[in-house]
Amino acid sequence: MTPRSLPVLDFTPPTAGPAGPRTPPDPADGRLDEFRPEPRALPSFFVWTLGCQMNRSDSEEMAGRLLAAGCAEAPSMESAGLIVINTCAIREAAEAKVIGRQGHLRRLKDANPALRVVLTGCSVRESNRAGLARRYPAVDLFLRPDEEPELVDRLGLASAQAPVGAVAATAATTLVKGDPVSDATHLVRARADAVAGGAVSRGSAISAWLPIIYGCDKTCTYCIVPFSRGPERSRPFDEIVDEARALAAAGYREVTLLGQNVNSYGHDLAPEERFGHIDTERTVGRRQDRTARPDLAELIRAIDAVRADDGGPAIPRLRFVTSHPWDLSDRLVEAMRDCPSVCEALHLPVQSGSDTMLRRMGRQYTVAHYRERLERIREAVPGISLSTDVIVGFCGETEAEYAATLELLRAVRFDQVFAAAYSERPGTPATRLADDVPPAEKRRRLVELLAVQEAIGLDRNRAWLGRTAEVLVDAVVPPRAHDHDDEEEAAGTATARDAFRDLPEGTVHLVGRSRENKLVHLAGAPSLLGRLVDVVVEHAGPYALRGRLA
Repeated sequence: MTPRSLPVLDFTPPTAGPAGPRTPPDPADGRLDEFRPEPRALPSFFVWTLGCQMNRSDSEEMAGRLLAAGCAEAPSMESAGLIVINTCAIREAAEAKVIGRQGHLRRLKDANPALRVVLTGCSVRESNRAGLARRYPAVDLFLRPDEEPELVDRLGLASAQAPVGAVAATAATTLVKGDPVSDATHLVRARADAVAGGAVSRGSAISAWLPIIYGCDKTCTYCIVPFSRGPERSRPFDEIVDEARALAAAGYREVTLLGQNVNSYGHDLAPEERFGHIDTERTVGRRQDRTARPDLAELIRAIDAVRADDGGPAIPRLRFVTSHPWDLSDRLVEAMRDCPSVCEALHLPVQSGSDTMLRRMGRQYTVAHYRERLERIREAVPGISLSTDVIVGFCGETEAEYAATLELLRAVRFDQVFAAAYSERPGTPATRLADDVPPAEKRRRLVELLAVQEAIGLDRNRAWLGRTAEVLVDAVVPPRAHDHDDEEEAAGTATARDAFRDLPEGTVHLVGRSRENKLVHLAGAPSLLGRLVDVVVEHAGPYALRGRLA
């Protein structure tokens, strides 16, 4: 039998998901054999996902659609007939990983001529289509993020006999600053169809992603997202609440609401009488008319109001990422304070501690405004864990501007900081500025900033010693592998493995997160997976805690 040649996309397979491809029972009449689709005509697939939580959610949808079409999931890239790569273009290093795999992919295709590779995510933009084949020579098909729902049709997988290249004409473009970009409007309906059809292969049976708004309307000069994902498009309020109810009924213990700017939710929806009590205004950034439109605070309260039989929240833990300082309203702060399901953690990117740098970055708020919002949330939610994003070495950054960022970190004392050295992203407004901070100076500043934050993180984690944390256990830590990476070391996994090396029979090394989003290592029975347990903290590192069951 000759295998079909299909364009393919690669992503990391989920750890848990649907039972597998749906195969119709064979008819009893053997005379129909010649009319049945050839089972080997459908490729097994592997998805490699890089970048943010939204990419992970998008990969779950693509995997779900492939499973629904009858494809099987491959355990590795090497054994797949279809590789889907969901890329990130926010940092140069993420794109470099994919470029570095082109030789390996070419060798796989030489060994298996039927193998096809699909590349999607933020690296695929309408403005750069012409150069993608040169940049990624092993890729057969490129899909913008808003074209991902077309994956099965583009591959001709809706039926084993369907023509390759059949396309559902759903994706469209719009203009941002005169450039054609993705229009995410149709993604709202595509998500609803995927949920209704069971075509979301969730990567966990414990925690779930729930996208509520697509795209980005912000003005950050260094960021490619508005040009890759297009303007903000919110999902209907009731559809989101219904999906949350379904997740609760399926036993999910934690749900994370997603958006490039999740707290911008609802501003583009039509006004409704039932939301007439909502009348919030931004105090920074672009003005909006939000009167009688649902916002994130209203959505959080509605999901929190879904109750279990015992009267508690049907979803015990509710999170949301990523927030923008423009839209951290008092209404949102009050909802976080009032709703017991909302976890005591907030990720609020600041990017720089210098007002002049923030202006060059197009952030449209001041350090004073940012700090006032943090003071407000800390007053309303005592003990809240705060994390942020920082860029060092952005165009024109002086030593004084960099020092102001260090001072902000020391003053605010974040629990965690995600920092990166600036790398120019083609197509962003910042390309018109001089990238004039030398690479060696960028590295020096990044190393110093991370060292400052590591000391702060360690001190904040030590405050947990002897305290009890509620932990949602979500994984068993496997034995040490030879290829463990730097992130694993930074998370304290290697040290925890040593501490849990000689465990009694029936006990394994577990890991989970506290409500404050602290990574916690513990030992216990495998049956604790998916359960909320109390852990007494006995050891604190800069990136993780370790303890024993209370």
